[in-house]
Amino acid sequence: MADVEFQLENGVLWIRLNRPEQMNAMTAAMRDEIIERLSSARADAATRAVVLTGTGKGFCTGADLSRPAGAPAPTEPPPIGATREVMRTGSQRLLRAIWEIEKPVVAAVNGTAAGLGAHLAFASDLILAAESARFIEVFVRRGIAIDAAGGFLVPRVMPLCKAKELVFFGDSLSAGEALAMGLVNRVVPDGELEALAREWADRLAQGPTFAIGVSKRLLNRGTEVGLEASLEEEAYAQTIVSNSDDAKEGLASFREKRKPAFRGR
Repeated sequence: MADVEFQLENGVLWIRLNRPEQMNAMTAAMRDEIIERLSSARADAATRAVVLTGTGKGFCTGADLSRPAGAPAPTEPPPIGATREVMRTGSQRLLRAIWEIEKPVVAAVNGTAAGLGAHLAFASDLILAAESARFIEVFVRRGIAIDAAGGFLVPRVMPLCKAKELVFFGDSLSAGEALAMGLVNRVVPDGELEALAREWADRLAQGPTFAIGVSKRLLNRGTEVGLEASLEEEAYAQTIVSNSDDAKEGLASFREKRKPAFRGR
C-alpha cells in the first residue's frame, strides 16, 4: 500500500499518511508527493477543500530520521549552506504549500503529532483532534533548534510564553490542553474523528471556494502586515471577489430566500 493515500471525494481531497508502524514519520518521497498533489489542487476547480490525516496511532511523528540498512553514520556535520538548502527545499516547502493553498485545509489529528507532524496541523486552517492526540515540539529532545517552519507557525497559534515552554522543554501537550488553549477547534472521541472531519470538509466544499481562499490569505497576512496594508489588501480583495459567480449567487439566493448553490468560482 502507498505511504500516502490520496482520494478526491465530493470536492474534498483526502490526504492520508499511511505508515502506521512508523507512526507516519514523513519520508522525503512522501513529502514531495504531498507537495505535488497540493500544487495540482491549487489549480483544480474540482478540489474545494483538503483533509490531512493519518492511519494508526500517529498523525505524524515528524521527519523520518532512520538511515537505510548498512548506511554509515555521518562523521561530520554537513556544511551550514547544505543544511539551509535541505530545509528550504524540504520541510519548509511542504509547510508553505499547506499555508498558502487557496483552499481550506482541515487537519484531523488522529494521534501523536510531533515536530514536523505538529506543524502540519498548525499550518492547516482548522484542527480537529481525537482524544488520544497529543502535540510535541520534539526538537529539543534531539538537541536541535525548532524547524519545519515552527518559528513562524508556533507563536501564531499560541501565546509566545507557552510556545517557548513547549519548545524549550519538549513536553507533550494533550488534546484537552490544546483545546483549552484554543490551539484546536474541536476534540472528539477517537472513533468520531473521521466523521467530524468529513462533515466539516463537506460543508467547506459546498461553500464559496474563491471567497474562502481569499479570506484565508487575508487572515494569514493579517499577522504579518500593519493596519494600513491590511485594509488596503482587504479592499482590493473584495473588489475582485464581489464580481465572482459565487458572490452573485450569494446575493441572488438572499433576495430569493433560498439556500445558495455555490460553484466555487
